[in-house]
Amino acid sequence: MAYDEEDCLPLSGIQHLAFCRRQFALIHIERLWAENTLTFDGREMHDRADDPFFFESRGTTLVTRSVPLLSRELGLYGVADVVEFHKCVGDSEGTIVEGRDGRWQPYPIEYKRGQPKPDDRDLVQVCAQAMCLEEMLGVDVREGALYYGRTRRRQAVMIDDVLRKRVVGLACEMHRLYDDGHTPLPIRTKACDNCSLANLCLPKLATRRDVRRYVQLMSKDARDPPK
Repeated sequence: MAYDEEDCLPLSGIQHLAFCRRQFALIHIERLWAENTLTFDGREMHDRADDPFFFESRGTTLVTRSVPLLSRELGLYGVADVVEFHKCVGDSEGTIVEGRDGRWQPYPIEYKRGQPKPDDRDLVQVCAQAMCLEEMLGVDVREGALYYGRTRRRQAVMIDDVLRKRVVGLACEMHRLYDDGHTPLPIRTKACDNCSLANLCLPKLATRRDVRRYVQLMSKDARDPPK
């Protein structure tokens, strides 16, 4: 199945969904957003990396920023923070870069403010970018990287079959949730403490077993006021 361009969803949503299904729905279905110090710092880092006119040659490496991405197979569109093009030794791999001799291998790099996560939310974002580049350029992308501001180090991301299947599954679920217009109920976890949407999501309600009973009683009182 190939999606029409107007039906594609933001690639950034795949990270939101991998982190929390409710967060994805609040941002991409209900169009809610709130900033905290973590998201502000992250946006500042991305702003420094974003320059669609930046193009730099470093020997056998070309560096480009703010590269538009699209995959009609995944139904995703977005922008890669940085894509490096590494010159290939032979002519059997890589893609052609206008104005440059030989063939070049694309290498997506996503910038993050913090440090490596305990889950795969950052990994799937890089993998989705790689899969977009493959579809756009007709070339295999087997590796990308994450750059973390806190550690100031790159972490290589291998674009293997397991990660690809995870991305395909998340992309399908993104479209299903979006088409249904469904926002899942909150599930309280430790990650909620650092989520910028905590005050909009109200995850603490999920830990109160008597919420439904409380709402029922309040509704009854509203219908039958005291005489």
